[in-house]
Amino acid sequence: MARVLSVNLAVPRSNPAKGVGITGIDKRPADGPVTVRPPGPGGSGLDGDKIFDVDSHGGADQAVYAYAREDLDAWGAELGQELPGGAFGENLTTAGLAVTDALIGERWRIGPDVVLEVAVPRIPCGTFAHWMASLGAAPERGWQKRFTLRAVPGAYLRVVTGGQIRGGDPVEVIERPDHDVTIGITFRALTREAELLPRLRDIAALPQDVRDLADRRTSPYAS
Repeated sequence: MARVLSVNLAVPRSNPAKGVGITGIDKRPADGPVTVRPPGPGGSGLDGDKIFDVDSHGGADQAVYAYAREDLDAWGAELGQELPGGAFGENLTTAGLAVTDALIGERWRIGPDVVLEVAVPRIPCGTFAHWMASLGAAPERGWQKRFTLRAVPGAYLRVVTGGQIRGGDPVEVIERPDHDVTIGITFRALTREAELLPRLRDIAALPQDVRDLADRRTSPYAS
C-alpha cells in the first residue's frame, strides 16, 4: 500500500548558493502530526515549514513537494551515500507511489482528510546543487544537468482539502484525469525535449505560467 514514510519540515540555513539569504531546503522528519492548508503567496502548505525564496518557490502550485523513497534509494546507490527522508528538500517522502508517473491533476488522499493535487514537476536550481555538495553526495558543478538527465524530478502538489498528516499515513489515488501527461513528461518537455511541449498546452491542471510558456515556445512565430 502506498504511504507517507515521513513528513519533512525546513531547518533554516544560510544559502551560499545565492551569496546571502536563507534557504529551507534542509528538511527533517516531523515528530508528530503536521497541519496542511492552502498557503498564501510564496508560502508552504505545511505548518512549521518555511519558504524563503518566495520568488521561485512556494505558493498554491508548489504548496507541498513529494519525492519517492524508491527514487532516493536509486540515487543513493548511484552516489554511494544513503539519502535520508527530506534529503532532496521534499516535504513528503513516499513509498509505493510512482511519483514520476503521476498524472498532472491527479488527486491523492493522505490519511483520512487531506487531499492534494499533482501540479507540476520540480526544476533543479543552484540552491539544490549547493545543498547536494554540502551533503558530500555530489559535486555542485554538474548536479543540475545530472538531475535533469535522470528526469525523476518529484512532484509539487496543491492543497485541495486541508487537515493533518503524519508519517505512516496511507496514500490513495482518488482521481485520475482523462489525459496521459505525467510529471515525467512535463519535466522532459520543460527541460530537454521541446517536442513534447504541445502536449502541455491544453492541460488545465498545469499552472497558467507553464501553459503560457508552452504556448509561446510552440507558436509558429517563436524563434
